[in-house]
Amino acid sequence: MPAAPRRYLDNAATSWPKPPAVLEAWMDAAARVGATAGRAAYREAVEAESIRGRARAACGRILGGVAPARVAFTAGCTIALNTAIGGLLRPGDHVIATAADHNAVLRPLHALERRGVIALSIVPCDGGGRVDPQAIAAAWRPATRLVCCTHASNVTGALQDAAAISGIARDRGGLFLLDASQTLGQVPFTVPGGGADIVAAPAHKWLLGTAGVGILWCRQGVEPEPFVIGGTGSASDALAMPESYPARLEAGTADVPALAALGAAIGWLEDRAIAAVGGVCLELARRCAAELATVPGVRVIAAGDGAPIVSFTVADHDPAEVAAAAEAIAGVQVRSGIHCAARVHDWLGTLPGGTVRASFGPFNTAADVEALVAAVRAIA
Repeated sequence: MPAAPRRYLDNAATSWPKPPAVLEAWMDAAARVGATAGRAAYREAVEAESIRGRARAACGRILGGVAPARVAFTAGCTIALNTAIGGLLRPGDHVIATAADHNAVLRPLHALERRGVIALSIVPCDGGGRVDPQAIAAAWRPATRLVCCTHASNVTGALQDAAAISGIARDRGGLFLLDASQTLGQVPFTVPGGGADIVAAPAHKWLLGTAGVGILWCRQGVEPEPFVIGGTGSASDALAMPESYPARLEAGTADVPALAALGAAIGWLEDRAIAAVGGVCLELARRCAAELATVPGVRVIAAGDGAPIVSFTVADHDPAEVAAAAEAIAGVQVRSGIHCAARVHDWLGTLPGGTVRASFGPFNTAADVEALVAAVRAIA
């Protein structure tokens, strides 16, 4: 019996497939340029630096029109988040995070708390993964320096009120770190940095780029200490890292093919408008949630805004079993488990197994929704 066609619904982890222009840009940089950015004056090295510069400019545009010189590139969003958290916090600081946050935020904070460096408060979310900004205001202390919040939950898709959280932090003299892993490329940034002081995001999720690049934007005056220290190609006569941003955060060799792919991916999104692309993905998620809700024994947990994510459980079935069966029955590839966000499941009531998660990208169709729903009906 032939295998069912592949129906990929795990875009919240890594978007797939990529637009052809993205893969072409990656291949061109890898095959033709083949040089290190910022290290020499020969033609290909100059072109490599130009690729990095164009990627910075593209990120500046989609981050709400921020200065490209304030965009630093890291080896993934987890590194970007660790750079911001470890590079800004000092002994005695208090940090507010949320139950909706990803482990890429909560684990670095927990590690600092365990070592006695900081005090940490984790405010709750509701049963849909949404955080009340007033809970952040209530948790504020005189020593509070930083608020961390995911822009949209990677379990429910719920969009947080970044404007309200930003206002609370600004009025009290703190900093606001926005984890835009599930929104940048899906939700338009209409103000610089989404109103935050620091934004981190990966290239490989909704931006439709490839793995290997994280984006870290810090507004002027927010200067994290370097997380990784080494060569940058500038001020090489000094043992100290360069003071200038972003060079201070960009030790090591840039992934030029991935930066070329990122620039092409952002161009692809801009040509089609991020709001339009995100709207199509979100409509598929809403349709999926509505149809799954009609299946007896299925509990759907989906916000219907923010990220195009649908989490669900099937009565008397482990999420891992459901995911495996969905692929076997219909070729549908979804994720199961905790999704690196354990705290939110306390409030969703979905421990210990977590949920099954479907997430829709720009190349999914209504047929993918129908295939998933039909598979779940068969399982339930």
